Order: sequence, then structure tokens, then C-alpha cells
Amino acid sequence: MKQKRVLLITGGTRSGKSRYALERALAWEERVFLATAVPFDEEMRRRIAGHQAERADTFATVEEPYDIASALRSLPPETEVVLLDCLTVWLGNLMHRHGAEKESYPEMESFIDYLREPSCNLVLVTNEVGMGIVPENAMARHYRDIAGALNRRVAELADEVVMTVCGLPLTLKKPDGSGTGVAPPPPHQCA
Repeated sequence: MKQKRVLLITGGTRSGKSRYALERALAWEERVFLATAVPFDEEMRRRIAGHQAERADTFATVEEPYDIASALRSLPPETEVVLLDCLTVWLGNLMHRHGAEKESYPEMESFIDYLREPSCNLVLVTNEVGMGIVPENAMARHYRDIAGALNRRVAELADEVVMTVCGLPLTLKKPDGSGTGVAPPPPHQCA
């Protein structure tokens, strides 16, 4: 059996992440879109509708705002690829459900475990939230910190990492482990 690949796509708001993810996922025939957003207001409903229109009927859709590892494990065996959009929205859902002060959540750990042996190819979308203005309140700073830690853990396990900037995909980690701008790990850890 061929090893399943994990592609992580990150970037800022409106940087082209989702469009690039769609293009990459179209390389497979049996596609599933795993949506994490909850339509909690009119603006979010419009965003979701826009994403649905963009992918039209090219994907089967599964909506799961909390337990994405269970959703991934329960997919039909013929599923070739899952486009999961997006990890940072999912993290916000977990913080809302379990409390914003936690450092980790059981669903997060279950997802990280799933990434070690995925049952299908994955195209994961996330936001790079730590490159802008430092948030003015403690909860937003905590979210930024947890999102950064989640992205780092997923990137470690991913076969490929791409960052979109101004609509351009920049490869950070190639499937062979190399990548543009990725420095080799330090020979030892400093205390």
C-alpha cells in the first residue's frame, strides 16, 4: 500500500490558501472536503456559501467542527484525499467548547495521532496568525500561541508545507524533507 501524504498549506487571510488547496486536491478522484466552520452569523454563512460555490460538486462534503480525527477515521475506504479547511477555525471551535484557557484539547491530540498514520492523503489548510499585530487581550494572544504550536506540530508531521503569500505558493518543506528557507535542526538544544 502506498504511503499517504500530508500537505499543510498556511498563510495569512485572503492569501490564496483555500484556492491553492483546491487545486492540489483535484489531483485525486475520490475527494472529500472536511469543513470545520460553524455558521454562527450571517457573515460566516456568506463565507461558507462562497467556499461551497468555489468547489461546486467536485467534493463530497463532511461538516465536523470538533472531532475531526473521528470524522477522518470514519470516511469510506475509497477516499483518496481529504481537504480540511481549516485548522485555525477548528481550534477556535475547540476553545469555545472547552474553554479558552487550556493549552491543548483531547480532539487536538487525537488529530495529531491520526496524522502519524493517515488513512488517506490530506490537504490541510491553516492560518498563520502570529505574523501580524500582537493582540491586545490575553485570550487572543493565547489563541495565537496555541495556533502557532498546532501549526508547528502539524508541519513536523507533514510531508510538504506550503505558505501562500499574495496568491503565490512558497514551498517551505518538500516531500523529501528539504525546502526553501527551512534551516536544518540545531545540533543540540539550548536550555
